[in-house]
Amino acid sequence: MSAPRVAPEPRPAAPLVEVAGLVKTFAKAGPPALDGVSAHVAPGVVTGLVGPDGAGKTTLIRILAGLLDRDAGQARVLGCDPGREAPAVHARLGYMPQKFGLYEDLTVGENLRLYADVRGLPAAERPAVFARLLGFTGLEAFTGRLAGRLSGGMKQKLGLACAMIRRPELLLLDEPSVGVDPISRRELWRMVRELAGQGIGVVWSTSYLDEAEACDQVLLLSQGRQLFFGPPGALTALVAGRSLALRGIAAGRRAVLRRALGQPGVADGVIQGRSVRLVLARDAGPPDLDALRAGPGATLEPVAPRFEDAFVDALGGGPGGVSPLAEAMRPRDPAPGSAVEARDLTKRFGAFTAASEVSFSIRRGEVFGLLGPNGAGKSTIFKMMCGLLRPTSGQALVDGLNLEKASGRARARIGYMAQKFSLYGTLSVRQNLEFFAGVYGLGREARRRAVAGMVETFALGPYLGASADALPLGFKQRLALACAVMHEPPVLFLDEPTSGVDPITRREFWTHINGMVERGVTVMVTTHFMDEAEYCDRIVLVYRGRIIASGSPDDLKDGVRGPELPDPSMEDAFVALIGRDGSGREAA
Repeated sequence: MSAPRVAPEPRPAAPLVEVAGLVKTFAKAGPPALDGVSAHVAPGVVTGLVGPDGAGKTTLIRILAGLLDRDAGQARVLGCDPGREAPAVHARLGYMPQKFGLYEDLTVGENLRLYADVRGLPAAERPAVFARLLGFTGLEAFTGRLAGRLSGGMKQKLGLACAMIRRPELLLLDEPSVGVDPISRRELWRMVRELAGQGIGVVWSTSYLDEAEACDQVLLLSQGRQLFFGPPGALTALVAGRSLALRGIAAGRRAVLRRALGQPGVADGVIQGRSVRLVLARDAGPPDLDALRAGPGATLEPVAPRFEDAFVDALGGGPGGVSPLAEAMRPRDPAPGSAVEARDLTKRFGAFTAASEVSFSIRRGEVFGLLGPNGAGKSTIFKMMCGLLRPTSGQALVDGLNLEKASGRARARIGYMAQKFSLYGTLSVRQNLEFFAGVYGLGREARRRAVAGMVETFALGPYLGASADALPLGFKQRLALACAVMHEPPVLFLDEPTSGVDPITRREFWTHINGMVERGVTVMVTTHFMDEAEYCDRIVLVYRGRIIASGSPDDLKDGVRGPELPDPSMEDAFVALIGRDGSGREAA
């Protein structure tokens, strides 16, 4: 009797990407942009590419896309050498760069047709392909809208559609969710997961660590070196038992966090609502509760580790809790009353109402968050509060001064950091600092001291002669903040100040904010990072030009808590509250 036939084991699919010992150097005397990177990407697998600014993420993606050649090491993309066989790679690849090349003076439909021409999509196939992509991205109703008039989330979706004009085998996405609200980020993620389910391999570079945690595998880079490659859970497991929550804080969470980060053995810490989350260094014991001065009812409790905890630990810990910027500022006595007020602010553009009867007040020495999806009216409200946009009706006041009637005196009390950095790109770092010191009316000696102080505080010395446009993103952010606070304003407006920067740089930025608030500065901030919203004392949530919810971060989370969301995150609360008020889809 013959032996039964055994079906052969299915052979694993060949990798779409294989790199080994990859090296890339741009400056002969400088360190490599990539130094010995090895990884692989299989069909249907989503690979997260993470690391701080300057880690080499974009360089790696550009090598995979055949836009840069490597200096050493091996690289195979779709069975080809991306440096020597770039056209063959391009024909089977979808690539969405960090600054996607949409033509803002063309409509959605015209952009799709242009990319179809560039990618050689046959005319007979275009109607079906366009219909599929427009349905997939939810852009069917906007084919006649100029790309420049779309919200940030819609632009990213159009960028993804253009990258998918020819169905790729491999999709390279370089920071696709920068500047996109949580609802649109979830939609982008759903789209990418659907594409991976069709067998497309995806490389997703991101500064959102919750996105990285949801990937199938993660490549962590720092200064061009590979720190980790594998499932995100394997990295998270390295900090098991080292994550703690400090609960029952009586008051002063910012001061408690600062003291905790000064304790030996504390590698990282963030504010989470009423609590402070800490990560201990390897083999370190818990901090001394008495030294934290968190109040008699404070307790330290173990909590499950997050990928973010492991990410920061792998990079050597966070930046600490002391802000040299705040330390150099004179403290302000907390005075009663409001530092900033919006009274029935309304703004109409023709028949369109961008903001409708918006009212709130901000107490002195607090962080106030203005949140909402793309196109909700946040930037319109923000510009009216700063005196950059005249309201149709209503009033914006700073320290009781009406920004319309006493604009000069009111604006002298404001520091403003714009969403896209209020810098002059063709001026050098020093020239930007000198210019803003002059704009804020600092005298010659005060100007000299302010510029020198900002250069030292933000480590800008090596970049003084460089143009602002040429700076790495993290240093642009530092320079923009330096220019906004040179005159030590009592009120600081920050419009998505950390968009696109890495988690370590964001922690550094919030160390400065927390320190300034402890000195009595009032801060109003917009952000799409929901972990940053946890730092706010109070929040208003704006949708379709109206305030739909307000309160502390924990108030908003408590408002959506229930059987389906027993322990909601700030992002859960954001999405649920928008969903209650309407469809939850962003405005275009």
